Amino acid sequence: PLPVTGFALSHEREAVWDEGLRGYFAYRDLGVATATGGRVGAHVIRARGGSETADETHHHALEFQLVYVLRGWVDFEYAGVGRVRLEAGSSVVQPPGIRHTELGHSEDLELLEITLPAQFETATV
Repeated sequence: PLPVTGFALSHEREAVWDEGLRGYFAYRDLGVATATGGRVGAHVIRARGGSETADETHHHALEFQLVYVLRGWVDFEYAGVGRVRLEAGSSVVQPPGIRHTELGHSEDLELLEITLPAQFETATV
């Protein structure tokens, strides 16, 4: 049969972990960008060890960003909001362009990130 356009299937047992935006994370592409023609992106992001060192303050040029923590914890500082700790089961919708800094994360951190669009620019402040 011919492949169905817009269909994406991803299994943990076949996962490929790649480099991405941050060197201290590994990224697993879930195939959503291909399935949606780049309109939506979805990744599982896994820590490569813990960190208690603040990242650069930055913001993303995108329409939508959702982060859902699967394991571990991560601390962020958001402009106009303050410090926020996300733990397993926590989620945050980061508004377009919000300035934020990752302050640290556990060595077992694993999270799901969904973005619109799949590819976007990141600028440091």
